[in-house]
Parts: sequence; structure tokens; C-alpha cells
Amino acid sequence: MLDIRLVRENPELIRKDLAKRNAPDKTKLLADVIRWDQEWRKALAEADRLKRRRNEITREIAEAKKAGKSTDKLRKEAAGLPKKIDALDKTIDELAAKVREGLLRLPNLLHESVPVSKDDTENVEIARWGTPRKFDFELKSHGELLEALRLADFERARKIAGAGFVYLLGDLVRLDQALLTFALDYMLKQGFTPVFPPFMMRRAAYEGVVDLGDFESVMYKIDGEDLFLIATSEHPMGAMHMDEIIDEADLPIALTGLATQFRREIGGHGVDTKGFFRMHQFNKVEQFVFCRPEDSWTWHEKLRANGEAIYRALEIPYRVVNVCTGDIGTVAAKKYDIEAWFPRQNAYREVISCSNCTDYQARRLNTRAGKVGGDKFFPHTLNSTAMATSRGLVAVLENGQQADGSVIVPKVLRPFMGGQDVIRGPA
Repeated sequence: MLDIRLVRENPELIRKDLAKRNAPDKTKLLADVIRWDQEWRKALAEADRLKRRRNEITREIAEAKKAGKSTDKLRKEAAGLPKKIDALDKTIDELAAKVREGLLRLPNLLHESVPVSKDDTENVEIARWGTPRKFDFELKSHGELLEALRLADFERARKIAGAGFVYLLGDLVRLDQALLTFALDYMLKQGFTPVFPPFMMRRAAYEGVVDLGDFESVMYKIDGEDLFLIATSEHPMGAMHMDEIIDEADLPIALTGLATQFRREIGGHGVDTKGFFRMHQFNKVEQFVFCRPEDSWTWHEKLRANGEAIYRALEIPYRVVNVCTGDIGTVAAKKYDIEAWFPRQNAYREVISCSNCTDYQARRLNTRAGKVGGDKFFPHTLNSTAMATSRGLVAVLENGQQADGSVIVPKVLRPFMGGQDVIRGPA
């Protein structure tokens, strides 16, 4: 959430930022927020004036009585004040709610290094690692490959839950867990604290970490409950310190979350209709950091480096892109995507998103930091995928596929699979 003082004192800065995002609807919203805030301050000043007048009349009535003068006119004025004050108080509350709602819908200010674009197709490549493997046989889709290996059952999952779900079977379960364990172990070695979060969150907490106006359509809501299934463990980790003051001596707080995620959104992306590049349910290890504002850009590079290191260890080629204004979303000030090479699709596809959200989420959540009795500030928050296994599995399966239909297990995962180096189908 943006600081209301910025809206009052430098609205032109926000307008220029919204122009980079090509967001005319948000520009109109900014104008509404400015107007609501002006009306709020005017109503507040008038209510304060009437309350002062109420106190003055009380004194004037007492003085008039003491002097033997008539108090009729003063009493008549006093009688009309409560109704006017109540109406103004109601208006003040309504306008304050509008201002807050508007601030929640305005996007974060972009970092100056974010590429400006008209749409979501102009991300800028800034790094690349590895050489894509050349195959001398026709690649199967990972869905076909897994069904041939009897490691996934899409049809029975569809029967009981619908599209976007799958039964993982046999060695695929072990491979999924190996990816999670490897990524979690890597994050522990970097000094991150592991977190297994709640899988549900209330609306007030969710509003603190995302713009539900944009995001709610891809989330699962629990009927009859003020609860949403989490779309990523970033969200419950970000909301951990809602309405709290963090001792600044505890910063930075570096967390790594392990959880199952749930999203209504599934794909029309890619060349394969049967698979799990986009799923309703998937597992993920996430990175999340609370830090001092002056340290957040250093942390942004650290989180990106962690994601790259994980995919280098898996020996999967990848590239890094600086995400453009047309693709960055509401909350982040800057975002990197790490895109792994998917040979079946003959393309780099996003496997890790790494965002610096500056103080935007902390302000929404009322999460502050400081010393007891001292000045307080809003910490910066950052998040990045470490490993989403729905996409990590596809990357491993496609890049490790062999002509006989088997799959080579990456060396770094073998210790987590009892030394197994190849996944084969039934004899």
C-alpha cells in the first residue's frame, strides 16, 4: 500500500509510475483517492470545529446564566450540533474506508530499472546459464512419459476431482519429495528458518499480501468461512507479523516455507494438454525475507542467486529476465523470473519468480519495526520461489528423458532417492 502522504504531496510521481504500467483505470483510481482524501480532511476539520463549538457553547451558557442573560439562542444552537456531528462522523468513516480501499488497489511504485513496455511480452534477458541438450529422438510430453512409466494417473484424478489434479505414483512421489528436500536443505544452508504454514488465511490477512481484487479469481474460497486456501506459502509467511512491531535487532528475518498450494487457475499454456506445468494443487519451497529498507536490493539479488544455484545444481539450463511493466503485477517494485529450458516445448519457461515488494506489503499489514520507545519504520519484504515441484518435475523429466523412455535422476537428487540414478518403467 502506498503512503497517503505520498499521494497528497507528490501525486505526479505516482501518475508517471502508472503511465509506465499503462494503467488508465488506476490513474482514475488515483484521482478518486485524492478527491476522497480531500473530502475526508475537509469533513474532519468541520467536525473538529463543531466539537470545539459545542464546548464553547457549554461555557457560554454557563456564563450567560451567571450574568442573568437569556440562553435560548445558545441552547437552540447546541441542540442542533449532535445531529450535524454524527452525520459528519459517519461521512468521515465512509471516506476513510474509501481512501484505504483505494490505496489497497493502487500498485507499488516501480524500481527505475524495470523495463517499460506496452504489454507482457517485453521482459529483458539479463543472464543465461547452461547449454540445452540436443536430442536424437522424438521427445514425449511429460504426461505421456509418466503414463508410460505408470508414475502418474490423470484420468482417475479427473474422475474424482476434475481437470488440474493428478495422482503421483511410485518413483514420481519420491522425485517430488527429493526436489523439495534438496531445495529445503539448500535454503537451510543459506541460514533460512524453515516454516510449515497454515494452508488457509482470513481475508484481512490476505488483503495484506495481495490485491484480492486482482487475485481472488484464482483462489479457492471456503464456503461459509472467512478463509481462503493459500496460493503460495509466501502469503502466510508475509502475514506472520501482521499488526506487530518487529524488534529491529531481529532483522533480517529469512524464512523458507514448505507447503502445498492451491490455485483455481490452470493452463492453456504450452504444447501439452495433459500435464502439470499449471495445476490446481502443487508443492513448493518458498523464500521470504523481512529486512531493513536499505538492505532490500541486496537481498533481492541474494534470493535470485539462491534460485539460480538450485537449477544449476540440477544441471538444467535457464535464463533470467527482468520482468517488464506490462507483466509485473501489483505488489512488486521489481521482479526477476528464472526460466528453465523445456526441450519438449523448445522454450524457456518460468520456474521461479523473485520479487522485491519494498514496504508495500508491510504497510498493508501494519507490520512495523524498530526499538522499544524509538522510531518505527515499515520493513521491506521480498519473496522468491526456491522450488515449485509442478514445474521442477517437468524440467527434470524433459531434460533427463532417454530414448528408451527412462529418465536420468539429477546427481544432487540421488541421495534423497536412496542412490537411485534412473527412473524406469515396469519390467
